[in-house]
Amino acid sequence: MNIQELRKLYLREEKTTFCPGCGYEIFINCFLRAVEKLGKKLDDYTFTAGIGCSAWVPNNYFRADNFHTAHGRAIPAAIGLKLANPDLEVVTIGGDGDIASIGGNHLIHAIRRNVSIAVFCLNNFIYGMTGGQVGPTTPLKSRTSTTSEGNLEEPFDLVRLVLSVGGKHASRYPTSYPHLLVKGVENMLLSPGFCFMEVVSQCPRQYGVRNEAPTASSMLAWQKRHYVSKEKAGTLNSDELEGRTVFGSFRSLKEYLGFLPDEE
Repeated sequence: MNIQELRKLYLREEKTTFCPGCGYEIFINCFLRAVEKLGKKLDDYTFTAGIGCSAWVPNNYFRADNFHTAHGRAIPAAIGLKLANPDLEVVTIGGDGDIASIGGNHLIHAIRRNVSIAVFCLNNFIYGMTGGQVGPTTPLKSRTSTTSEGNLEEPFDLVRLVLSVGGKHASRYPTSYPHLLVKGVENMLLSPGFCFMEVVSQCPRQYGVRNEAPTASSMLAWQKRHYVSKEKAGTLNSDELEGRTVFGSFRSLKEYLGFLPDEE
């Protein structure tokens, strides 16, 4: 099927109310394509989500069972569903504020317990729905509605965080590489145990406009310059990797640290 047919089949509404240029549209298309490539149906999965723009993906649009939880509580709800019915294939979709800030403690303990759920953290670097405030992944010096002079706090590296507390499958994919994102989603949905993916997504309306990238195209171009696949990163020296972030799927902290030039 083409993507229009997939959207008509699996979305409650063919058009969403996301802001123009929002990367969540790309994620929706990639997720639906991955489900099709696996020979599955969307309602083979059960979804949980908290509060925020990202929660609208399953709660407002997916034609599948979903549990709309309080802010930050999507992961424990997913664990509860999986424990109550181990046959369910449970997927959590949340934002960086939902998953890494308000729900950060739930994240690290879910990794420790290794319950078989797939967690997708749609990272647009800010709290998008509530006004563009600084969040746990906001890049250093970036401007937000609450850091008009630039963010002074080092952001979380979510992949490193997950792997450092014992995660066995952590990945990162930017929306600027949709074909690779589809493959990453496939791997997530096939992998046993706790799986985590950071989806780096553009938000021109709240983040981009404050950081000299007011359009989706300018933000996607920035992703292309800033992010490099781990396959390509393996061919670059430390100077060429300086200031860039590696994406792909990682199975251990040791593997991931091998792509960080300042780490041993």
